[in-house]
Amino acid sequence: MTTRDRLLGLTVAVLWGLNFLAIRVGLDHFPPFFFAALRFLVIAIPVVLFVPRPNVPLKWLLLYGFGFGFLQFAFLFAAMATGMPTGLASLVLQSSAPFTVVLGAVLLREHVSRRQAIGIAIAVLGMVLIGWDRAQNATLLPVILTLLGGLGWAFGNLGNRLAKADSPMTLMLWMTVIPPLPMLALSAVVEGPSTGWHALADSFGPQGWPGLVALAYIVIPATIIGSGLWTILMSRNPAGMVAPFSLLVPVVGIAGAWIFLDEIPSVLALIGGVVVIGGCLGGMAARRPVEVLEKAPV
Repeated sequence: MTTRDRLLGLTVAVLWGLNFLAIRVGLDHFPPFFFAALRFLVIAIPVVLFVPRPNVPLKWLLLYGFGFGFLQFAFLFAAMATGMPTGLASLVLQSSAPFTVVLGAVLLREHVSRRQAIGIAIAVLGMVLIGWDRAQNATLLPVILTLLGGLGWAFGNLGNRLAKADSPMTLMLWMTVIPPLPMLALSAVVEGPSTGWHALADSFGPQGWPGLVALAYIVIPATIIGSGLWTILMSRNPAGMVAPFSLLVPVVGIAGAWIFLDEIPSVLALIGGVVVIGGCLGGMAARRPVEVLEKAPV
């Protein structure tokens, strides 16, 4: 991986770390599934109208959009709406890194070194510590939902990699076309067909501007810029080398939640976080990438 790509990875970490604060603000104004649909819908409409569809197999575009867009954010927003602390959510979602390495090895036949395997095992131990801490002090459900969001992200990473798009930015933009309709359908069933639209109308009132600002941040810096850079990185490098950069996101997320939201994580949760980050970063062993088969057994 080049120095430029490493700097791009750090940039994504900052943008996505602050994104969790914007999500928390947005969830105070919108129901979770509708909010998740809205973040993609405002991008998807101009994309369909003005951006040509990338020349990639439809199945990989659907896998990318459904995993990265629908599954990740449906589970994440539901977790945060049911009590997952903002900083802790930014940490547990990084389970996508070991998930991506494991799925890349099983489904794409990418090589996993012994060092990477040890790092994954250490990261899983950290997740267990976090889950134990939450089980002792609060409900475990938000942690499980966030882990499922990380798994969805990992499947999206594989779809991105298998698409092999000539224009990664175009692929990322068209990824946003996939989540809105299933997310709106989920919102209508779970939250009610008019609840989200009423919340959107209220957001244009005098008390609703924080929700609109949060939406703007999630759409532009976090989704368009952050996800665009991530897509470029995934297209240039093996999934197992890019995914660990996401583990820098909770450093920003936890610090931001501590400073702006007065969320002070428990000692055990912090220890678990250090173990997770240490395990996954320790697994970033330099290795010669194994060529991905043209017809991966997915």
